[in-house]
Amino acid sequence: MQNQSVSIIVPHYNNYTILKECIESLTKLSYKNTEIIIIDNNSSDNSAINIKKEFSQIILHQLDENIGYAGACNVGAKIAQGKYLLFINNDTIHKVDFIEHLLKKITSNNKIVAVQPKVQNINNKGYFDYAGASGGLIDYLVFPFTRGRIFNTIEKDNGQYDNAEKVFWTSGVCFITKKNIFLDLDGFDESLFAHMEEIDYCWKCYLAGYECWVEPKAVIYHYGAKTLNYESPKKTYLNHRNSMILLLTNYRLSLSLFLFPIRIFLELLSFVYNLFQLKFIHAYMHIKALIYLLFNIKHLWKRRQLISRIRKVSDKSLFDQNLFLNESIVKKYFLFQQKKYSQL
Repeated sequence: MQNQSVSIIVPHYNNYTILKECIESLTKLSYKNTEIIIIDNNSSDNSAINIKKEFSQIILHQLDENIGYAGACNVGAKIAQGKYLLFINNDTIHKVDFIEHLLKKITSNNKIVAVQPKVQNINNKGYFDYAGASGGLIDYLVFPFTRGRIFNTIEKDNGQYDNAEKVFWTSGVCFITKKNIFLDLDGFDESLFAHMEEIDYCWKCYLAGYECWVEPKAVIYHYGAKTLNYESPKKTYLNHRNSMILLLTNYRLSLSLFLFPIRIFLELLSFVYNLFQLKFIHAYMHIKALIYLLFNIKHLWKRRQLISRIRKVSDKSLFDQNLFLNESIVKKYFLFQQKKYSQL
């Protein structure tokens, strides 16, 4: 196992305190055939200076501008020397043996190309973390959820999702993937900037005939929202914009056009919901996301061309594998009050 080289890629923007804790945790891992690469997204604090002073053994690459999670990870992938890429957030700490478990799973079957650990919340031990929990799923309208978290309902981890299984997406908080596959599939779409780029990548993996898994024997802990707060209007914008981009480009054209009006209806419902909550900026972000789509049709078409080149598997085949929830998670959660993954 130690012969498998792993490049650990940590995108970073400001808040050196959390990064220091993350690096210290990574240096204590039992798996040693690794390199640690920090991609600094033009931090405005003293992060780069402190890294050079305190962690001279790691690789630091400084960018001249903030190109987001997706862009920073792509830069790290090109620098990386390892056979495997381990993308990990800067606000995480880790069980010492989590890499061994990830490697054991990803090497167990040639079709498996991405694996995430179980992610627990560091401030609320015993509960899943919002971002990733125990593996990511999605409904047919491209609303993501996880085993352990649906919208804002986060479950206590009682071991109910401790089975390793195929999932639709592996969390960008932490997942391992094969470097050659990542590069062959053009990595993350940098135009997404942040949020849902890992879902897009995993979708491309499935369209190319591969699989993505969760291995709950591997465990990490996540602070969450240290770079962009969960209540940030920008987060609302990126999540909803990027989700609709995926819906419009990753399905066959006929299916995208059939589903998009339904998705617009739900976007308008969310807009009205935010208005009633007096979250006026969040409400505006739904409209802003739709405006982006209207003025970026050329970009959407280029994405469709990329997906077309990758595609070896039909949408029907993915639905037949139950990789999409065939019902609306919005309806199940808000109308039928199904708040837990086990209730779906």
